[in-house]
Amino acid sequence: MTMQEGKYQLLAIVGPTASGKTAVAAHAANMLNGEVISADSRQVYRGMDLGTGKDYGDYEIDGQKIPYHLIDIVDAGYEYNVFEYQHDFLKVYADVTGRGKFPVLCGGSGLYLEAVLKNYKLVQVPHNEELRSRLQDKSLDELTEILKTYKSDLHNITDIENRKRALRAIEIEDYLTLHPEIDTHMPEMNSLVVGVKYDRLSRRRRISERLKQRLDEGMLAEVQALLDKGLSPEQLTYYGLEYKYLTQHLTGELTYDEMFSGLETAIHQFAKRQMTWFRRMERQGTHIHWLDGYMPLAEKLERIKFWLEH
Repeated sequence: MTMQEGKYQLLAIVGPTASGKTAVAAHAANMLNGEVISADSRQVYRGMDLGTGKDYGDYEIDGQKIPYHLIDIVDAGYEYNVFEYQHDFLKVYADVTGRGKFPVLCGGSGLYLEAVLKNYKLVQVPHNEELRSRLQDKSLDELTEILKTYKSDLHNITDIENRKRALRAIEIEDYLTLHPEIDTHMPEMNSLVVGVKYDRLSRRRRISERLKQRLDEGMLAEVQALLDKGLSPEQLTYYGLEYKYLTQHLTGELTYDEMFSGLETAIHQFAKRQMTWFRRMERQGTHIHWLDGYMPLAEKLERIKFWLEH
């Protein structure tokens, strides 16, 4: 399948941690003559491999390496953000499609996924206190009418879910009106979104087994190496989950058992929040075609192929 043959310009494979989405994305890219674009907020960092779950082996299929992008692009210690991600994604998307390859987005970071799937370009807009002061007494209905004076087509209904969102939307539109030189257009992307998930108990078991495996493979040594390179405990704690708990263990704040138990619970909670995010995306209009994680890989690929063609 080529970009011109189907109605979709992007395939997105989403799911919580330990759902096996990377393998599905890599095989789908192989099937589609495509390349994988990561949507993971921590896999962008070099030297943070086991802790972020970079499954490099999943990109090796029948002796061939499936190209992937936006992994290992900045040094650990840097605080990468969603605005930079969208900018980097657009560059990679243009490169991939320009070479006639099919882009396959893969990840579980909700903000990064929505930066692509919502089809509008993010702009770093500062707060306008004077504008906020003028609007502070307006009701949500009044703010909605004001927002309509900037854009009559309120395609993003989340902008008017509450006063805070409506205020921010007006602030952004006002800023863009004053700065017409800012390009807010995204390329035309009709995306097929496919999710991979397991039942709750299976997901918990897979997370626990994966955590033990990564510790056996040297995840503690990875975090120690980052500390040895000069990163501070505070810098590593910023990245959360594995890097927070393993750093606390290496600096003597937690015993090994306390670290393992606390981290295991935190990852379970993180996966639950990811699923909550995906359900919110669905409520707001993103259609996610879900695949049972236990489904054989070949059947998963057949389903994806069918959805892309129909």
